[in-house]
Amino acid sequence: MLSRTADHLFWMSRYTERAENTARMLNVSYETSLLPQSAASAQAGWEGLLSISELLPAYLAKHGKVSPAHVMDFMVKDTQNPSSIISCLRAVRENARAVRGTLTTELWETQNQTWLEVNRMLHNGDFERDPGKFFEWVKFRSHLSRGVTVGTMLMDESLYFMRLGTFLERSDNTARLVDVKFHAMQNDYFGAQAQTQSDNDSEAGQEYDFYHWSAILRSVSGFEVYRKVYRDVIRPDRVAELLILRPDMPRSLHASLNEVVSNLNLVASDAASETLRHAGKLRADLAYGRIDEILATGLHAYLTQFLERVNVLGGRISREFLMPQAA
Repeated sequence: MLSRTADHLFWMSRYTERAENTARMLNVSYETSLLPQSAASAQAGWEGLLSISELLPAYLAKHGKVSPAHVMDFMVKDTQNPSSIISCLRAVRENARAVRGTLTTELWETQNQTWLEVNRMLHNGDFERDPGKFFEWVKFRSHLSRGVTVGTMLMDESLYFMRLGTFLERSDNTARLVDVKFHAMQNDYFGAQAQTQSDNDSEAGQEYDFYHWSAILRSVSGFEVYRKVYRDVIRPDRVAELLILRPDMPRSLHASLNEVVSNLNLVASDAASETLRHAGKLRADLAYGRIDEILATGLHAYLTQFLERVNVLGGRISREFLMPQAA
């Protein structure tokens, strides 16, 4: 396969996954903002959302003060923000158009229809009328795209590169979500504890804790999964374990790296590939890791290192498989 074609397929899938994850993060922030909380906590939540995608400096340069309405507009409709939903879906469509002959008719029509529909919805004000419904629509179109891909594409290198892009992007986004949300939740939790202790009322603190952790789980479609796996109250250490180490949780870091390694094996011509070795080491750390050890050494430090290693892996994949060879 031409590296140029592989590059378009890889990034088409990455941008599809990025649009979905942006919708998931915006939806959980939107729902959380409806819960009782201090103004400082609400402000920190919206700032954390921008920090997840490393967009806080760009946002502040354009809007100055962080406000929910401006953050939502920046992350959904701003064409100058390369990580906004509209920018991601435009990139999906442009990459798909560049390799139109490689895609099945069903997959091309799915991607093209998504682009046409999102423009219509934003023009008609559907997003402003019901943000939650709009975010669910973005998630549904991403699910539809993956289903059509698996259901109609030949099981060859084209499919492998698309799945490689999907799961590399998913691992990156899940790690960012866990890192930022856990840091924010720790601050909120201790603030709630201090507030409720003065009234000798721990029940309010527990209720606060439950709804916020539930929102984080729902943002990765993990609430029902958590209930099925642990059958217990929601605990931060188990949430971290589910989203980092569980190989049977579809959006966990471990499950994502399993897919990355599997698809790298299918496209790598050399079993001794350094890219494959790097991915294998990263997966091995997740396969044999323990959540108590990760929490003892520091969750933020662990996830920061993970993101650095995923970034290095993405660079290796680009150099080995995607970049056009110099003449």
